[in-house]
Amino acid sequence: MSELLSLETLNALGDGHLPGLIGIRFTHAQKGLLRSRLEVRPELLAPNGFLHAASVIALADTTCGYGTRMMLPEGAAGFTTIELKSNHLGTAREGVITCEAHVVHSGRTTQVWDAEVRAPTGKVMALFRCTQAVLYPQG
Repeated sequence: MSELLSLETLNALGDGHLPGLIGIRFTHAQKGLLRSRLEVRPELLAPNGFLHAASVIALADTTCGYGTRMMLPEGAAGFTTIELKSNHLGTAREGVITCEAHVVHSGRTTQVWDAEVRAPTGKVMALFRCTQAVLYPQG
């Protein structure tokens, strides 16, 4: 299994990529459980003034993906998302939204992760589930 990465390392992984670009920051990491946050900014809103669904999905998918990385089986070369689903129950216009992701299944060829995204008030604003395919070197 992959090693547990420090919060500093997790946050640095996003530099120069989408997670860093939009401002995702990790606040807790352990095998099978990660927490992250994202400050709502005007650039992350849809034209209607509410948080864009893609911003919420990026937070949840990134949190689950980094969790997957830390749970890869011996010999795995990486992973890729093969399915994701989100239910949006609310939104935000400002403040900090948070995400908590936990592993539901961690097998040799797939992982399934669930996440909850919460509004600044603490109310659940999105439910998220993704399935990751575990990749192995060719040859």
